[in-house]
Amino acid sequence: MTDRKATLSVGGKTIDLPMYSGTAGPDVIDVRALVQEGVFTYDPGFVSTAACESKITYIDGAKGVLLHRGYPIEQLAEHSDYLEVCYLLLHGELPTPEQSEQFHVTVKNHTMIHDQMRNFFHGFRRDAHPMAIMCGVVGALSAFYHDQMDVTSVKQREITAHRLVAKMPTIAAWCYKYSVGQPFIYPRNDLSYPENFLQMMFGTPCEEYKPNPILAKAMDKIFILHADHEQNASTSTVRLAGSSGANPFACIASGIAALWGPAHGGANEAVLDMLAEIGDEENIEKYVAKAKDKDDPFRLMGFGHRVYKNFDPRARVMRDTCNEVLAELGIEDDPLLRIAQRLEKIALEDDYFIERKLYPNVDFYSGIILKAIGIPTSMFTVIFALSRTVGWFAHWDEMSSGSYRIGRPRQLYTGPTARDFPEHLK
Repeated sequence: MTDRKATLSVGGKTIDLPMYSGTAGPDVIDVRALVQEGVFTYDPGFVSTAACESKITYIDGAKGVLLHRGYPIEQLAEHSDYLEVCYLLLHGELPTPEQSEQFHVTVKNHTMIHDQMRNFFHGFRRDAHPMAIMCGVVGALSAFYHDQMDVTSVKQREITAHRLVAKMPTIAAWCYKYSVGQPFIYPRNDLSYPENFLQMMFGTPCEEYKPNPILAKAMDKIFILHADHEQNASTSTVRLAGSSGANPFACIASGIAALWGPAHGGANEAVLDMLAEIGDEENIEKYVAKAKDKDDPFRLMGFGHRVYKNFDPRARVMRDTCNEVLAELGIEDDPLLRIAQRLEKIALEDDYFIERKLYPNVDFYSGIILKAIGIPTSMFTVIFALSRTVGWFAHWDEMSSGSYRIGRPRQLYTGPTARDFPEHLK
């Protein structure tokens, strides 16, 4: 923080506005005093507005940097597993070996969901989208833990964090099982977090499921790389819902709803849809030309990023993981994967993409990995929500543990001014 000021002239009047500096990133101008002067700032999409103060995640899009509590995402992906990253996001520091072991045990002991929730799943249509089911089921958790949702209680917030991190893989896998008409598979405490998710997804009562360690490692990487991403649309939604004092399960459900949008969490699903539209390697050049044509609405999904104006740091990790998975599964003849690999080569070598820094992003590679593992596209955003739950909760908890005000964005009103009710309609 600093004592510097910015000066704004409005209607001939000079207003001094405080300026603050964080530990990293751009300085911010405190505009809260403007409302007293009868003016608002106008910032559609809040792209130039810092709506909160946070110590959790920092992104430098120009340099391609993503830090969780100060640690680069590449180092976390290499040296930690997902649950250790969860601990870091929730507690601010990496766990000691003892703390890590205890956290893993705690999560394993909370993986089951109340058996009455089976009935909740059966209330949905068989063809319901898994995200619709997840949104409803997560919100319904508040009906099962209504006596332990005191937002002011540090202990109850911690217990809720454990429950959400532990139960999301179960809920996610059951969303899939219900959609395909297979029996629900219960979690197993002898498996790791990603192994447990895979066995609940692909296991059946007919035989024991043995998770492939390469695929389990890939899932863990996907979980890590999607754990948090600062003040994006869904995280901001969770914070805004939480600012009203809403219970954490309702807030996380609101984040899931926001994530469902194709411009947000549905991006990796959009990548597979794009590959399917291209259809054949022979069509690649035509679609690349369409992407370069500014008058053509077609876009290559999975390339470039709204925040990162350089290479997405998560994409480097995901690219290596993608190669490991494809090698392990021996996939060479899948037409969509061949198209994806050709597009990747073009994007990394074509001057058009290089000059505009339209590099493959994390969604491009994660979509390929999930398809290779056998996960349907309808489940891609569900897995994203599973991964991001800890980030959402960390931000909700950070807000709830400090002083905050209910969110109340303003508007630029352009509708009719005051007018009388028409006489002929009275």
